[in-house]
Amino acid sequence: MPKTPPDPHVQKPEQYFKYKQCLIIRDDVKMSCGKKCAQVAHASIGAFDSADKTLRKAWQVEGQKKVVLKAKDERTLYELKVVAERYGISTSLIQDAGMTEIPPGTITALGLGPAKTEDLDKITGNLSLL
Repeated sequence: MPKTPPDPHVQKPEQYFKYKQCLIIRDDVKMSCGKKCAQVAHASIGAFDSADKTLRKAWQVEGQKKVVLKAKDERTLYELKVVAERYGISTSLIQDAGMTEIPPGTITALGLGPAKTEDLDKITGNLSLL
């Protein structure tokens, strides 16, 4: 029986990504899984839209690696944002409209990049995966 050819869209585990995006959600705000997903999606799009066009293209061609992390509180998101901006990395801080689960104006998530993996690791390397 002939072998099925490998799917070109499936990433190999040993593949190294030169670029990625880090999406950080607050761990101290009670949100459903779906709400967290929506907030992280907002952060991803916002950071992508403000990133350098060359970085966006390189990240897209490579496979659009995204890592979702958690931060202990709002202050941590602001601190990460400041550090990322010092590195020249695009950021997107998300403030919820308050239409569903949480009060209006609640800061929920932060998107960083796309940017070089090594630069993002310097900023977010101490955070845990969601």
